[in-house]
Parts: sequence; C-alpha cells; structure tokens
Amino acid sequence: MLIRTATDDDWPHIWPIYHRIVTAGETYAYDPNQPADVARANWLEGPPSRVIVAVDDSPNNSGAILGSAKSGPNRPGRGAHVSTASFMVSEDARGRGVGRALAEDVIAWARASGYRSMQFNAVVETNTAAVALWQALGFRIIGTVPEAFDHARLGLVGLHVMYLPL
Repeated sequence: MLIRTATDDDWPHIWPIYHRIVTAGETYAYDPNQPADVARANWLEGPPSRVIVAVDDSPNNSGAILGSAKSGPNRPGRGAHVSTASFMVSEDARGRGVGRALAEDVIAWARASGYRSMQFNAVVETNTAAVALWQALGFRIIGTVPEAFDHARLGLVGLHVMYLPL
C-alpha cells in the first residue's frame, strides 16, 4: 500500500467511498443528500489542510484507492496549533490496515508540521473499530457527548471527543 497526497484526479475514486459511508449514516454527520460537488469541497480542502489517499500497489489492483484522510488545524486562529483529521476507508479494504496506515501518516505529518496535539471532535461511540484503533495509537477519550449523533440503525448515540498529545 502506498500513501500519497490526493490530487483532483482522485476525487472520482474517493467519491464512491465517501458517498457510501455518509449515506450509511453510522459514522459521519454529513448530509447524506449532499451532491458530489459539495462533498468534494468538504473533503478536498486546500491548505493548510492536507488530503491523502491509500493506494493499492499490489499487482492485481494496482492504483485502486482504498481510503482517504484529511487533516489540518482543528480550529482557525488561536486554535490552529491543534490538529484534527477525518478518515474514510473503502468497505472492501477494511481489516487490511488501511485506516492504521492513514492514521500513522497523518499523526507523523501533524508532528512534523509543528502541531502540539490532535483532537477528534466527533467519534461515534458505536464505531468500535475506529475507537479501538485511535486508542491503540495513543488517543484518549476525554469526554462523550450523550445522544449527539443520530445513528441510522441505533438511534441517538454518543460522540467521543478524543485527544492525542504530539
């Protein structure tokens, strides 16, 4: 697997992953009816944010995008020393270390860029695979907002705020 900076040409390959995850209604609060151009503007943010993709470099699927991440300042101005990130992995690529590879790259980039910490503002508490991965990478749950996410199958569930000192 190769991790590289996303380009505009990657959007047609990121969009199906993004669309499937958002419309599932289990992990992101984005509007499931947003058109592709709105989603594109939301995901492919410009500087100071950074967007990456995980690309399958195996002989059989060479070049297939397995997932994507975006990272940058959590807040502008006086909050810009804290980073944040969002991750989306193709359903077909789950369980293959794609999320971990993207996360390790994002954390290394944030450290090298001088951020003091990383904060995830809204990790759905029922997204146990993501919560376990973030905890394995050193994130702590510093609070949970009860019933802050309307899960498509489970109804109202909590959102964790997670923190990693860099």
